Amino acid sequence: MNAQSGIYSSKGLSTDLICIGETLIDFIGTQIEAPISETKDYHRYLGGSPTNVAMNMARLGMNVAMISSVGDDGFGDYMLSRFEEAGIDTQYISRTPQTPSTVIFINNTAGTPEFIAYRGADKEIYPNQIPEALLNSSKIYHTTCFALSLDPARETILSAAERAAQQGVQLSIDVNYSEKIWPNRDQAIEALSRYCKWGPLVKISQDDVDRLLGPGLSHQEVFEYLHGLGAQTICFTLGKDGAKLSVVGHEVIQLSALKVEKIMDATGAGDAFWSGFLYGHIKGQKPEKCLSTALKMAAIKLQNVGRIPDYADVISDILND
Repeated sequence: MNAQSGIYSSKGLSTDLICIGETLIDFIGTQIEAPISETKDYHRYLGGSPTNVAMNMARLGMNVAMISSVGDDGFGDYMLSRFEEAGIDTQYISRTPQTPSTVIFINNTAGTPEFIAYRGADKEIYPNQIPEALLNSSKIYHTTCFALSLDPARETILSAAERAAQQGVQLSIDVNYSEKIWPNRDQAIEALSRYCKWGPLVKISQDDVDRLLGPGLSHQEVFEYLHGLGAQTICFTLGKDGAKLSVVGHEVIQLSALKVEKIMDATGAGDAFWSGFLYGHIKGQKPEKCLSTALKMAAIKLQNVGRIPDYADVISDILND
Protein backbone atom coordinates (compact mmCIF):
# COMPACT_ATOMS: atom_id res chain seq x y z
CA MET A 1 0.00 0.00 0.00
CA ASN A 2 1.37 3.40 -0.92
CA ALA A 3 2.13 5.82 1.85
CA GLN A 4 -0.18 8.73 2.35
CA SER A 5 0.69 12.12 0.89
CA GLY A 6 2.50 14.57 3.13
CA ILE A 7 2.45 18.27 3.90
CA TYR A 8 2.81 20.67 1.00
CA SER A 9 4.96 23.82 0.92
CA SER A 10 6.43 24.42 -2.54
CA LYS A 11 9.56 26.53 -2.79
CA GLY A 12 9.62 27.06 -6.54
CA LEU A 13 10.81 25.26 -9.63
CA SER A 14 14.56 24.93 -9.06
CA THR A 15 15.94 22.55 -6.43
CA ASP A 16 19.61 22.54 -5.44
CA LEU A 17 19.47 19.24 -3.60
CA ILE A 18 17.17 16.25 -3.19
CA CYS A 19 17.84 14.28 -0.02
CA ILE A 20 16.08 10.91 -0.02
CA GLY A 21 16.18 8.43 2.81
CA GLU A 22 15.87 8.13 6.56
CA THR A 23 14.12 10.74 8.65
CA LEU A 24 14.01 9.54 12.24
CA ILE A 25 14.29 10.38 15.91
CA ASP A 26 17.67 10.01 17.62
CA PHE A 27 17.46 9.51 21.38
CA ILE A 28 20.98 10.30 22.59
CA GLY A 29 21.92 9.40 26.15
CA THR A 30 22.76 12.14 28.62
CA GLN A 31 25.15 9.98 30.67
CA ILE A 32 28.60 10.45 29.12
CA GLU A 33 30.48 7.27 28.14
CA ALA A 34 27.79 5.03 29.63
CA PRO A 35 26.65 1.99 27.63
CA ILE A 36 22.98 1.81 26.73
CA SER A 37 22.46 -0.74 29.50
CA GLU A 38 23.42 1.94 32.03
CA THR A 39 21.94 5.02 30.32
CA LYS A 40 18.93 6.35 32.23
CA ASP A 41 18.00 9.53 30.35
CA TYR A 42 17.88 10.55 26.70
CA HIS A 43 17.41 13.76 24.75
CA ARG A 44 15.37 13.79 21.54
CA TYR A 45 16.91 14.99 18.27
CA LEU A 46 15.87 15.05 14.63
CA GLY A 47 18.12 12.49 12.96
CA GLY A 48 19.02 10.45 9.91
CA SER A 49 22.04 11.16 7.73
CA PRO A 50 20.20 12.53 4.65
CA THR A 51 17.98 14.51 7.01
CA ASN A 52 21.04 16.09 8.65
CA VAL A 53 22.45 16.99 5.23
CA ALA A 54 19.12 18.50 4.20
CA MET A 55 18.95 20.63 7.35
CA ASN A 56 22.57 21.77 7.01
CA MET A 57 22.15 22.72 3.36
CA ALA A 58 18.95 24.62 4.06
CA ARG A 59 20.79 26.64 6.73
CA LEU A 60 23.38 27.47 4.08
CA GLY A 61 20.68 28.98 1.90
CA MET A 62 20.25 26.04 -0.48
CA ASN A 63 16.85 25.10 -1.91
CA VAL A 64 16.31 21.58 -0.52
CA ALA A 65 13.62 18.95 -1.05
CA MET A 66 13.38 16.06 1.40
CA ILE A 67 11.89 12.73 0.31
CA SER A 68 11.16 10.42 3.23
CA SER A 69 8.39 8.89 5.30
CA VAL A 70 7.44 9.42 8.93
CA GLY A 71 4.72 8.00 11.11
CA ASP A 72 1.35 9.63 11.52
CA ASP A 73 2.23 10.22 15.15
CA GLY A 74 3.70 12.80 17.50
CA PHE A 75 7.25 12.11 16.37
CA GLY A 76 6.16 12.64 12.78
CA ASP A 77 4.58 15.96 13.75
CA TYR A 78 7.82 17.02 15.43
CA MET A 79 10.00 16.07 12.46
CA LEU A 80 7.81 17.87 9.94
CA SER A 81 7.76 21.00 12.09
CA ARG A 82 11.57 21.00 12.19
CA PHE A 83 11.77 20.76 8.40
CA GLU A 84 9.30 23.58 7.98
CA GLU A 85 11.25 25.78 10.41
CA ALA A 86 14.33 25.26 8.22
CA GLY A 87 12.45 26.11 5.02
CA ILE A 88 12.79 22.65 3.50
CA ASP A 89 10.26 21.53 0.90
CA THR A 90 8.22 18.86 2.68
CA GLN A 91 5.63 18.03 0.03
CA TYR A 92 7.44 14.76 -0.77
CA ILE A 93 7.42 13.54 2.85
CA SER A 94 4.69 10.96 3.45
CA ARG A 95 2.85 9.99 6.62
CA THR A 96 2.33 6.26 7.30
CA PRO A 97 -0.82 5.70 9.40
CA GLN A 98 -0.10 2.01 10.01
CA THR A 99 3.66 2.31 10.67
CA PRO A 100 5.23 4.36 13.49
CA SER A 101 8.15 6.74 13.06
CA THR A 102 11.62 5.20 13.18
CA VAL A 103 13.60 5.80 16.37
CA ILE A 104 17.21 5.05 17.35
CA PHE A 105 18.66 4.98 20.86
CA ILE A 106 22.34 5.97 21.02
CA ASN A 107 24.80 6.17 23.89
CA ASN A 108 26.81 9.33 24.49
CA THR A 109 30.45 8.64 23.64
CA ALA A 110 33.42 10.24 21.93
CA GLY A 111 34.09 6.95 20.15
CA THR A 112 31.95 4.82 17.85
CA PRO A 113 28.52 4.83 19.51
CA GLU A 114 26.42 1.89 20.53
CA PHE A 115 22.91 2.08 19.10
CA ILE A 116 19.60 0.22 18.94
CA ALA A 117 17.38 0.96 15.92
CA TYR A 118 13.62 0.48 15.89
CA ARG A 119 12.83 0.62 12.18
CA GLY A 120 9.44 1.87 11.11
CA ALA A 121 8.27 4.42 8.58
CA ASP A 122 11.72 5.26 7.17
CA LYS A 123 11.59 2.30 4.76
CA GLU A 124 8.15 3.23 3.39
CA ILE A 125 9.30 5.33 0.42
CA TYR A 126 7.36 4.85 -2.80
CA PRO A 127 7.74 5.98 -6.45
CA ASN A 128 4.77 8.35 -6.25
CA GLN A 129 6.81 10.54 -3.89
CA ILE A 130 9.36 11.32 -6.64
CA PRO A 131 7.76 13.18 -9.55
CA GLU A 132 9.70 13.64 -12.77
CA ALA A 133 9.35 17.41 -12.48
CA LEU A 134 11.35 17.33 -9.25
CA LEU A 135 14.15 15.26 -10.77
CA ASN A 136 14.22 17.50 -13.85
CA SER A 137 14.70 20.63 -11.76
CA SER A 138 17.37 19.32 -9.35
CA LYS A 139 21.16 19.55 -9.28
CA ILE A 140 22.09 16.77 -6.82
CA TYR A 141 20.28 13.60 -5.70
CA HIS A 142 21.66 12.34 -2.38
CA THR A 143 21.04 9.17 -0.37
CA THR A 144 22.72 6.72 2.04
CA CYS A 145 23.36 3.02 2.59
CA PHE A 146 20.99 3.14 5.57
CA ALA A 147 18.22 4.31 3.24
CA LEU A 148 18.95 1.48 0.80
CA SER A 149 18.89 -1.23 3.46
CA LEU A 150 15.20 -2.14 3.18
CA ASP A 151 12.53 -2.33 0.50
CA PRO A 152 10.37 -0.67 -0.70
CA ALA A 153 12.70 2.30 -0.12
CA ARG A 154 15.69 0.54 -1.72
CA GLU A 155 14.08 -0.13 -5.10
CA THR A 156 12.35 3.26 -5.11
CA ILE A 157 15.61 5.10 -4.46
CA LEU A 158 17.67 3.08 -6.94
CA SER A 159 15.12 3.39 -9.73
CA ALA A 160 14.77 7.14 -9.21
CA ALA A 161 18.57 7.49 -9.10
CA GLU A 162 18.81 5.93 -12.54
CA ARG A 163 16.17 8.30 -13.90
CA ALA A 164 17.87 11.28 -12.28
CA ALA A 165 21.28 10.38 -13.68
CA GLN A 166 19.85 9.93 -17.16
CA GLN A 167 18.50 13.46 -16.89
CA GLY A 168 21.91 14.85 -15.96
CA VAL A 169 21.43 15.11 -12.19
CA GLN A 170 24.59 14.52 -10.14
CA LEU A 171 24.15 11.57 -7.78
CA SER A 172 25.63 11.46 -4.26
CA ILE A 173 25.82 8.75 -1.60
CA ASP A 174 27.12 8.38 1.94
CA VAL A 175 28.28 4.76 2.31
CA ASN A 176 27.26 4.69 5.99
CA TYR A 177 27.06 0.90 6.05
CA SER A 178 26.35 -0.96 9.28
CA GLU A 179 25.84 -4.70 9.51
CA LYS A 180 23.38 -4.06 12.36
CA ILE A 181 21.17 -2.14 9.95
CA TRP A 182 21.89 -4.26 6.85
CA PRO A 183 23.05 -7.80 7.79
CA ASN A 184 23.15 -8.97 4.15
CA ARG A 185 26.53 -7.56 3.05
CA ASP A 186 26.31 -9.07 -0.44
CA GLN A 187 22.97 -7.38 -1.00
CA ALA A 188 24.45 -4.08 0.18
CA ILE A 189 27.38 -4.37 -2.24
CA GLU A 190 24.98 -5.20 -5.07
CA ALA A 191 22.88 -2.09 -4.33
CA LEU A 192 25.99 0.10 -4.04
CA SER A 193 27.28 -1.26 -7.34
CA ARG A 194 23.99 -0.43 -9.02
CA TYR A 195 24.10 3.12 -7.65
CA CYS A 196 27.77 3.73 -8.42
CA LYS A 197 27.50 2.90 -12.10
CA TRP A 198 25.89 6.31 -12.56
CA GLY A 199 29.03 8.19 -11.46
CA PRO A 200 28.08 9.50 -8.01
CA LEU A 201 29.98 11.61 -5.54
CA VAL A 202 30.85 9.13 -2.76
CA LYS A 203 31.63 9.68 0.93
CA ILE A 204 33.11 6.78 2.87
CA SER A 205 34.93 6.37 6.19
CA GLN A 206 37.32 3.76 7.58
CA ASP A 207 34.52 2.28 9.70
CA ASP A 208 32.35 1.98 6.58
CA VAL A 209 35.15 0.25 4.65
CA ASP A 210 35.91 -2.21 7.47
CA ARG A 211 32.24 -3.15 7.87
CA LEU A 212 31.34 -3.37 4.17
CA LEU A 213 34.52 -4.53 2.43
CA GLY A 214 36.50 -5.96 5.35
CA PRO A 215 39.54 -4.69 7.27
CA GLY A 216 43.02 -4.47 5.83
CA LEU A 217 42.34 -2.70 2.55
CA SER A 218 44.61 0.23 1.72
CA HIS A 219 43.07 3.58 0.84
CA GLN A 220 44.25 3.11 -2.74
CA GLU A 221 42.53 -0.27 -2.95
CA VAL A 222 39.30 1.30 -1.73
CA PHE A 223 39.56 4.06 -4.34
CA GLU A 224 40.26 1.55 -7.10
CA TYR A 225 37.33 -0.62 -6.04
CA LEU A 226 34.81 2.24 -5.97
CA HIS A 227 36.12 3.80 -9.18
CA GLY A 228 35.79 0.35 -10.72
CA LEU A 229 32.10 0.39 -9.82
CA GLY A 230 31.74 3.73 -11.60
CA ALA A 231 32.16 6.35 -8.86
CA GLN A 232 33.83 9.46 -10.27
CA THR A 233 34.66 11.35 -7.07
CA ILE A 234 35.40 9.71 -3.71
CA CYS A 235 35.97 11.37 -0.33
CA PHE A 236 37.60 9.12 2.27
CA THR A 237 37.14 10.76 5.67
CA LEU A 238 39.92 10.20 8.20
CA GLY A 239 38.61 11.88 11.35
CA LYS A 240 41.27 13.97 13.06
CA ASP A 241 43.61 13.28 10.12
CA GLY A 242 41.38 15.09 7.64
CA ALA A 243 40.28 13.47 4.39
CA LYS A 244 41.49 12.13 1.07
CA LEU A 245 39.94 12.90 -2.30
CA SER A 246 40.19 10.71 -5.38
CA VAL A 247 38.84 11.93 -8.72
CA VAL A 248 39.06 9.76 -11.84
CA GLY A 249 42.07 10.81 -13.90
CA HIS A 250 43.71 12.87 -11.12
CA GLU A 251 46.20 12.32 -8.32
CA VAL A 252 44.79 11.61 -4.86
CA ILE A 253 44.67 14.72 -2.65
CA GLN A 254 44.85 14.72 1.15
CA LEU A 255 44.02 17.72 3.32
CA SER A 256 44.44 17.94 7.08
CA ALA A 257 41.54 18.56 9.44
CA LEU A 258 41.24 22.07 10.78
CA LYS A 259 42.49 22.44 14.33
CA VAL A 260 39.67 22.66 16.87
CA GLU A 261 40.74 23.75 20.34
CA LYS A 262 37.80 22.13 22.11
CA ILE A 263 35.46 19.62 20.52
CA MET A 264 31.98 20.31 21.85
CA ASP A 265 30.06 17.64 19.93
CA ALA A 266 31.24 15.15 17.30
CA THR A 267 27.79 13.74 16.47
CA GLY A 268 26.87 14.65 12.91
CA ALA A 269 30.36 15.83 11.95
CA GLY A 270 30.43 13.45 8.99
CA ASP A 271 27.11 14.78 7.72
CA ALA A 272 28.39 18.34 8.17
CA PHE A 273 31.51 17.43 6.19
CA TRP A 274 29.45 16.07 3.31
CA SER A 275 27.11 19.08 3.43
CA GLY A 276 30.16 21.29 2.94
CA PHE A 277 31.37 19.19 0.01
CA LEU A 278 27.98 19.26 -1.72
CA TYR A 279 27.66 23.00 -1.04
CA GLY A 280 31.00 23.57 -2.74
CA HIS A 281 30.00 21.37 -5.67
CA ILE A 282 26.76 23.30 -6.19
CA LYS A 283 28.71 26.57 -6.00
CA GLY A 284 30.99 25.35 -8.79
CA GLN A 285 34.11 24.92 -6.68
CA LYS A 286 36.89 22.65 -7.96
CA PRO A 287 37.17 19.27 -6.17
CA GLU A 288 40.09 20.27 -3.93
CA LYS A 289 38.23 23.42 -2.88
CA CYS A 290 35.12 21.32 -2.20
CA LEU A 291 37.23 19.17 0.12
CA SER A 292 38.52 22.24 1.92
CA THR A 293 34.96 23.53 2.27
CA ALA A 294 33.89 20.16 3.69
CA LEU A 295 36.62 20.24 6.34
CA LYS A 296 35.64 23.80 7.32
CA MET A 297 32.03 22.72 7.74
CA ALA A 298 33.06 19.75 9.89
CA ALA A 299 35.12 22.05 12.11
CA ILE A 300 32.14 24.38 12.55
CA LYS A 301 30.00 21.42 13.62
CA LEU A 302 32.61 20.14 16.10
CA GLN A 303 32.51 23.50 17.88
CA ASN A 304 28.73 23.50 18.30
CA VAL A 305 26.53 21.21 20.38
CA GLY A 306 23.67 19.74 18.38
CA ARG A 307 23.04 21.29 15.01
CA ILE A 308 25.23 23.76 13.19
CA PRO A 309 24.26 27.37 13.99
CA ASP A 310 21.72 29.35 11.98
CA TYR A 311 23.97 32.23 10.93
CA ALA A 312 24.06 30.95 7.36
CA ASP A 313 25.43 34.15 5.82
CA VAL A 314 28.47 34.07 8.09
CA ILE A 315 29.09 30.37 7.43
CA SER A 316 28.67 30.87 3.69
CA ASP A 317 31.32 33.61 3.80
CA ILE A 318 33.68 31.25 5.64
CA LEU A 319 33.08 28.41 3.19
CA ASN A 320 33.60 30.65 0.18
CA ASP A 321 36.91 32.13 1.39
